[in-house]
Amino acid sequence: MNRSDYRSKKRFGQHFLHDRSVIDKIITAAKLDPQQAVVEIGPGLGVLTDRLLPAAAHVHVMEIDRDLIARLEARNDARLTIHAGDVLKLPWSDILPHPPYTLVANLPYNISSQIVFRLLAHRQLFRRMVLMFQREVGERLVAAPGGKDYGILSVLCQLWYDIRTVTLVKPGAFSPPPKVDSIVLNFQPLTTPRVDPVDEILFKKVVKGAFTQRRKTLRNSLLAGGFAADLIDPALQQAEISPGCRGETLTLENFSRLTNAFFCMK
Repeated sequence: MNRSDYRSKKRFGQHFLHDRSVIDKIITAAKLDPQQAVVEIGPGLGVLTDRLLPAAAHVHVMEIDRDLIARLEARNDARLTIHAGDVLKLPWSDILPHPPYTLVANLPYNISSQIVFRLLAHRQLFRRMVLMFQREVGERLVAAPGGKDYGILSVLCQLWYDIRTVTLVKPGAFSPPPKVDSIVLNFQPLTTPRVDPVDEILFKKVVKGAFTQRRKTLRNSLLAGGFAADLIDPALQQAEISPGCRGETLTLENFSRLTNAFFCMK
């Protein structure tokens, strides 16, 4: 089956990248090493895979579409390992036993945020990530405090990564073209987190709580997020944060101080 013969499947959110100039920029940003392995999520028709194979020691791909898996298997390439299944359910730590890897992916837009949460939980597996998103989602990841784009993923990603834009991508770079622009981002892990909350699990709970009800005050949002009413005001006071502000105004340092205040009240 030729690439032109394959029909994309809406249920998988498939939009296959074909623009060579965009692919070149992705490969350049990935800084591939012929001695190191790379991971690709959703290889699709394999246009990006074609460039990864000669540039890396080995390529691991995660794919759910059986027809595309068959195409990948037909390559019969010893440098390619195919992990068939749902990227959100595959046991990443088991199938990627020799980290760190470089991750390169044109992420399925319908589950990209869920994948990012999974990447954060497995961040020790990857030395660098070059990922394509729907532009609106990508802009949330790099958003600064105070705007409507700033949210949970903004905080959690910026805690652990230096994120930079590689390139913007128009719909015509894909087949079939999506109805939105796209963006490629380069995630470079930090040697230490930007702030150091005393408890990472509690930090995530605080961040999620702060955005539970974005249009409400921080006090009310934290209450809706499961924090005890009698602890919220003392914690905010200790962290020197106004209970009447909104979660979207808090910096990483604010979230860290608030986490530490809640931790002290356990």
